[in-house]
Amino acid sequence: MLVLLLLVLDLLSCRAAPPVHSLPDPLLDYDPLDEELDARRRSGNRTGTGTGGIRECGPCDPELCPETRGCRAGLVLDSCGCCQECGNLEGQACDPGPRSEFYGLCGTGLRCRADPRPGAAGEEEEEVCVCEQQEALCGTDGTTYMNMCQFKEAAFSDPNLRTAGRGPCSTVPVIKVPPQNQVNGTGSSLLFLCEVFAFPMALVEWRKDGRDVILPGDDPHISVQSRGGPLKFELSSWLQIEGAEPGDSGTYQCTARNHLGSVSASAVLGVLGAEELSSYLSNRVSGKKQVMDDYDQDYL
Repeated sequence: MLVLLLLVLDLLSCRAAPPVHSLPDPLLDYDPLDEELDARRRSGNRTGTGTGGIRECGPCDPELCPETRGCRAGLVLDSCGCCQECGNLEGQACDPGPRSEFYGLCGTGLRCRADPRPGAAGEEEEEVCVCEQQEALCGTDGTTYMNMCQFKEAAFSDPNLRTAGRGPCSTVPVIKVPPQNQVNGTGSSLLFLCEVFAFPMALVEWRKDGRDVILPGDDPHISVQSRGGPLKFELSSWLQIEGAEPGDSGTYQCTARNHLGSVSASAVLGVLGAEELSSYLSNRVSGKKQVMDDYDQDYL
């Protein structure tokens, strides 16, 4: 009797249970080869991160490497030395060794070196990608490229771009940094700056209020100095006024010329007495405060 009861219960449980094939079993469907393949596809032949955050690399299979596009500095090997990735551009931080660790490797024609830019020496030491070929060249688009790497970057976007010759393009002067308007008090020292790019090198002259007299003339409290830089094929010129007087107020013009043409830029100087300067500064502060108040009202 007990045996018969157990048989009946077993039959009832079989009817209530769903067919075995309708229940997916992750253990039955699991294939370790498929999981490894998916992981390698996602990570580009890397197996993951090991102890201490150090990346561990698995067997190299170039067919599983991700596709790379738009690499203006060419291709370099990744940290596993298997797949190719975009190289770093000129001026970007880089890893100095032969292997990509943190910042990445420099692209074609670039080397990882101390930052050569003006003023970089005083900052925390940083290595950046520097172009190996620093000779300037002229492109068929009329643009001067300061080195071969800059030219290659431009040619990546413009396949028709070619070199028109070694050295910079001959050009009318271009004022990169024009003189700025100033207001100051009597007795102050003032300085106007004019930075010019040109090839051949430009001659820079200063004049006041459109007159033909080239400064400083015979005025002992005005001086003009020029020197090359800060970049190649640039010239910086300064006009300095010591012990400024109200009569020094006016418009000062910087003119740069070579045999191809000339270009000018102007700035206005105002020299005020003590009371005028105080009133001017007070009105300027009030004006800025009004602008800020209006700005705040617009966004309330």
